[in-house]
Amino acid sequence: MRVGRTPTGEAGDGRDRGQTIVEFVGMLPIILAALAMMWQFVLIGYTFTLAGNAADEGARAAAVDGDCQAAAREDLPSAWQGEIACGPGAPGMVTATVRLKVPVLFPGVANLPLTITGKAGAVEEEPR
Repeated sequence: MRVGRTPTGEAGDGRDRGQTIVEFVGMLPIILAALAMMWQFVLIGYTFTLAGNAADEGARAAAVDGDCQAAAREDLPSAWQGEIACGPGAPGMVTATVRLKVPVLFPGVANLPLTITGKAGAVEEEPR
């Protein structure tokens, strides 16, 4: 049996050639699954941000006798589906509640059975 040298100069018999590729191919599904999970967590966080911002915009519009639902819907991307509710809160206050579904990996394709709620309130302004 002939003993060869590895690129680093160590003695070896050459039977482990390609081992790195085999290990990478074996780990590839785990790496892809981890990336998909991280992306899903990013989408969940982004949905929280969208729900809160849309509720803020709706409450601001309702405070000045504007269209609460239209203002809340204006800032939402079309891929995020949900419900918008506006109404009076405590005396002198208006509230907006936005409930959004979280998309699965690609917004606009499918949704998780998870609803994110954003709530906001504003002091009702009197007309001049």
